[in-house]
Amino acid sequence: MEDQREALRKIITTLAVKNEEIQTFIYSLKQMLLNMEANSAKVQEDLEAEFQSLFSVLEELKEGMLMKIKQDRASRTYELQNQLAACTRALESSEELLETANQTLQATDSDDFPQAAKQIKDGVTMAPAFRLSLKAKVSDNMSHLMVDFAQERQMLQALKFLPVPSAPVIDLAESLVADNCVTLVWRMPDEDSKIDHYVLEYRRTNFEGPPRLKEDHPWMVIEGIRQTEYTLTGLKFDMKYMNFRVKACNKAVAGEFSEPVTLETPAFMFRLDASTSHQNLRVDDLSVEWDAMGGKVQDIKAREKDGKGRTASPVNSPARGTPSPKRMPSGRGGRDRFTAESYTVLGDTLIDSGEHYWEVRYEPDSKAFGVGVAYRSLGRFEQLGKTASSWCLHVNNWLQVSFTAKHANKVKVLDAPVPDCLGVHCDFHQGLLSFYNARTKQVLHTFKAKFTQPLLPAFTVWCGSFQVTTGLQVPSSVCCLQKRGSATSSSNTSLT
Repeated sequence: MEDQREALRKIITTLAVKNEEIQTFIYSLKQMLLNMEANSAKVQEDLEAEFQSLFSVLEELKEGMLMKIKQDRASRTYELQNQLAACTRALESSEELLETANQTLQATDSDDFPQAAKQIKDGVTMAPAFRLSLKAKVSDNMSHLMVDFAQERQMLQALKFLPVPSAPVIDLAESLVADNCVTLVWRMPDEDSKIDHYVLEYRRTNFEGPPRLKEDHPWMVIEGIRQTEYTLTGLKFDMKYMNFRVKACNKAVAGEFSEPVTLETPAFMFRLDASTSHQNLRVDDLSVEWDAMGGKVQDIKAREKDGKGRTASPVNSPARGTPSPKRMPSGRGGRDRFTAESYTVLGDTLIDSGEHYWEVRYEPDSKAFGVGVAYRSLGRFEQLGKTASSWCLHVNNWLQVSFTAKHANKVKVLDAPVPDCLGVHCDFHQGLLSFYNARTKQVLHTFKAKFTQPLLPAFTVWCGSFQVTTGLQVPSSVCCLQKRGSATSSSNTSLT
């Protein structure tokens, strides 16, 4: 009996769920009926408005053409009436002259005849009839104002509802990725004069090939594109690839998206490795700020936590940021943190091939600032530019202002204004390390070297702060300068 009751309960539950599904579906159908009525009324209203607009255009066109006929008729009538009046006057004068000539010829007074004949001759010479053109100035033919709307009628008869636009086709051969910009080009498979605009969507990804259904980053949308190409500018390529798709829209409906494509966005992306930083540097992802109390605070906190399962190692200090799990470890532990007067922090990604570019903006009030590259073996007490394992540009605003290039404890004073934003270009295989004014791309200095070990971006700051920008491609202007050889100079050899 109990089993039967339990079975009946399950049947009741199943029926209740099914009834709820049917009720929901009934509600959905009713709502669709209401929507259909509203949408039908709207499209009917739009249709009437479009036809009324078409009628208005035809009526205006008709009025304009009728006005043209009336104006042409009035102009021709005026010319013909003027010519008719002139001919009538000439005829009257000629008839009078003819009558005078006949009377003179029949006269019996021979003494007056020569004088009368001469007057008649002179009158004939000056008669309007002999100066009058007997050709009509205008034609009575109005065929040039005839119309034939057979083609237009066919076009009107071909009017139909707007079709759903086809999906565009993205042209990868014409698309371009350069200077942290992406130019995407596409075409329609069939000519469609009803296209009003296009919608472009893109998103970043680390996965090559067709876009996946689920990604960490959402699609970004750009609407109202009127041409079949679009350029995205000022991008930060902090991931390896970007997905793109496009759809066409007319005034009524949008078509399907194009087949999505994936473009590679190669760029140098790194973070600052807080485990290498001096204790007086507060590292936050790509920002660094000098903190005079940093070391003391860490010592106090380390002593407070001593004996509670935590070590007094700088690894656990609050100044230490969280390195990216995707980055190659720099090889430095907390015990190997820069110390003493080496207020340095390294990037977390090795440079062992290719060309790379990044920018850094420093606080102009910083007493000292340096940017460059270093081997991983740079000693914890060693300062940038003072050993053979590091190269840098250094700005000193303390006591005496200086702008110098440093390597192996050799210094070259740079004869250039100090920019607030520096660009760094490293060509590992060519052994070139160039520094630029990031805004103007003016070359500030170039080191020539034979790099024997992988490099790491390196930075130093004292009583100041700086912000690093990564995910940048090597600018085209920098590539052109290097190809022309204008990024190097003989004066640099003293520091190589």
